[in-house]
Amino acid sequence: MKRVIFLLLVILAVAASSQICSYQDILDYLNLTTDNSVFRLTRPVLDHTRPTVVHLDVYLYAILSVIEKTQTFVPFVWCSMRWINERIKWDPAHFCGIDRVSIPHEMVWKPDLFIYEMIEKDDSPKSPYLFLYNDGSIFKEEGLRIVSACNMDVHKFPFDTQKCNISIGSTLHCMDELLLQPFSNSSRATQFSKELIRIHGEWEFLHLLVSKSNLSYHDRLWDQLVYTVTMRRKPLLHVLNFLLPVLFFLTLDLASFFIADHRGEKLGFKITVLLAISVLLLILNDILPSMSSRTPLIATYCIVIFGLMLLSVLVTILVTYLLEKDAENLQRESWVDGDNTVKADNTKEEEQEHTLCSCISEASDAEKQHELVPISEEVSSSIQTGETHVLLLILDELKEMQKTLRVHHSCRSKGKYAMWAARINGAFFFLYVITVSLFLPLLYMEWTSETQ
Repeated sequence: MKRVIFLLLVILAVAASSQICSYQDILDYLNLTTDNSVFRLTRPVLDHTRPTVVHLDVYLYAILSVIEKTQTFVPFVWCSMRWINERIKWDPAHFCGIDRVSIPHEMVWKPDLFIYEMIEKDDSPKSPYLFLYNDGSIFKEEGLRIVSACNMDVHKFPFDTQKCNISIGSTLHCMDELLLQPFSNSSRATQFSKELIRIHGEWEFLHLLVSKSNLSYHDRLWDQLVYTVTMRRKPLLHVLNFLLPVLFFLTLDLASFFIADHRGEKLGFKITVLLAISVLLLILNDILPSMSSRTPLIATYCIVIFGLMLLSVLVTILVTYLLEKDAENLQRESWVDGDNTVKADNTKEEEQEHTLCSCISEASDAEKQHELVPISEEVSSSIQTGETHVLLLILDELKEMQKTLRVHHSCRSKGKYAMWAARINGAFFFLYVITVSLFLPLLYMEWTSETQ
């Protein structure tokens, strides 16, 4: 008898060891089919007073884009959820040790979770299956492309650090029906995200903070999990394409003070530089959002430099006007002096001729008195023919030399308007250099200071 029992046990053990099981056997055992509404219509609890606990994890996989103009944050995240269906259980020993099975997600109830900041429908491909474990726990993983609204502070653009929230909660079930718990804490979620992340783009991922919050509405509380993504902008591209060109234009405007003021090139050069800054301001307007809580520092940077260049153009116009007015006054004075000189020269010539004639007449009278007629005729003829001509030539040369000296003196001398122009130009250049020397370091300190 003992031998028969022993043989039966051996046969049963061999049969058990050679048993073939399938996933369908488990589904048949649970009566889990698409037509069975018990598992998918209502919240999967045996006691309605007991809430369903959903364990959730979100990891950042890529930062696709951050659009400041529309204040939109577009990441790609990997989301995993786990909850328990109290109506589902089986013993793996009865099914060849199978402890989990994958089923279509339409066959069981799923928590109605959504992202509060979502502004566009997710169009990323979804996994059609989820895992069902023998203890009733259900595990679901999927990737999400999130287009969410984010309140961005662009005060320190392009050296800014942004924080965008991904708030996850239930649409219908409040806290007494559905609770959310994170799988991982902040440090673990940050570490996993840095290992998983593939695309940074313009931004550098810094930290992923996990926190819980409650939403109150009509005396009811909804549980929420908030994932705060902290990221820092890479400013090199904006520095090379925007900040440095503006600084170069500022340097050119400072160098233009060494161009001569009486020429038109200085004013044209300054206006050209001013137009170049205007084009860069239009580019900045396309980048920054229309509304912001604080004025961006880069806008202050451009406006101050634009204002300095505008004042520089106005001062150049004023200096040019004063120099032209001074030149007109000097020309008018030279004309008056020339007329007076001509009149004085003519008067002197007449006096000299009158004196010469009187001398000749007196000499002739004296010669008549002494009866020296041959001698007087010889002297008179020699004076009229030789000495008079030489004296007139000397007077003409002296007049020409006097005019030349007067012209050189008028060109070299400065009038009162030219002196005022030189003073205004020097004072503005000094104030220009002082303003730039103070403004740029203060702006740099504000840019590099830590956000409170």
